[in-house]
Amino acid sequence: MTTTLDPVRQTPKPRPAAQRWRSLLLGRDAAVIGLVALVWIAGSVFVDNFGKPNTVYFLLLDALPILLIAMPMTMVIISAEIDLSVASMLGLSSVVVGVLFQGGWPIWAAVAVALAVGLVGGALNGFLVATVGLPSLAVTVATLALFRGIAVGLLGTKAVTGFPDEHKDLVSDRLFGPGTAIPGILLVFVVLAIGFGVLLHFTPFGRATYAAGMSARTSRFSGVNVPAVKFWLFVATGFVSALAGVYWTLRYDSARGDNAAGFELAVVAAVLVGGVSIFGGRGAIPGVIAGALLIGELRAVLRLADVSADAINIATGVLLIVSVIVPRLVTGLHGRWRRARRSGLESTSSSD
Repeated sequence: MTTTLDPVRQTPKPRPAAQRWRSLLLGRDAAVIGLVALVWIAGSVFVDNFGKPNTVYFLLLDALPILLIAMPMTMVIISAEIDLSVASMLGLSSVVVGVLFQGGWPIWAAVAVALAVGLVGGALNGFLVATVGLPSLAVTVATLALFRGIAVGLLGTKAVTGFPDEHKDLVSDRLFGPGTAIPGILLVFVVLAIGFGVLLHFTPFGRATYAAGMSARTSRFSGVNVPAVKFWLFVATGFVSALAGVYWTLRYDSARGDNAAGFELAVVAAVLVGGVSIFGGRGAIPGVIAGALLIGELRAVLRLADVSADAINIATGVLLIVSVIVPRLVTGLHGRWRRARRSGLESTSSSD
């Protein structure tokens, strides 16, 4: 006996346009973008000097390291892993630039070595997680201490300063001339965001990242090389963290072993606030960009309002907790509503 498959039933029907728009407008990304607008309006109304071109310029410069590292970190967390060593790698690459520059190396050669250190550090994380099979939380906490220890060991409590003005200008020049709000270095982030956005949302590698985050075992049965995917994601995180370290060094004209200490909290918060599930398998680049900008805005508003650095860290921590708890509550309530609705429809059907 032969079986004829119904091609109509095999082809998934596209969702109605109204449903797609409703999902877009009521989704997590839209909520975060709405919060960015709300904080912007509130800051402009209640905080002096917020919203002026100079404030926007410094806000973007401050947020840039978070924006940069959040791109690969998004993919790492979607794959159900995490990298807590990013801030230490930022500090280590900064120290490498400083030590080599102090030793007479050309600045671009020092930058190249720092980026190579980022690749090696990321590969170490990737090897231990993807090949050896160790938990990424334990591995990256260990390399957090390792990278920071090497950085402090190389320079001690000293700082290297006096980098060439022409190189410092590369990270501080404004895109449209003096007095405007957009720093030219933001173009580096735009290129990276487009690259990671295309990689995550429009390529087989991106689909493999989502699949690895939803179920590594099922992905392997489907032919996805999960260890290779995770290895390269950690390499990318190490490289971009080192790039952020170069930016940090030139922007603040300072290479120190304790640069960006504790910065990993802000990066993880930006990714989770942006709608990426800490359990993997869900998230998108646009939401993460909005999450990073939201954290940058909040920090700028609180700083202009003379709030202490400790209070700003507390606010970031609270935002991180809320971003993890609220989606689970919403998902739970939505599940209850759907079950109650289905139960009501079945009761109505049986009474008819």
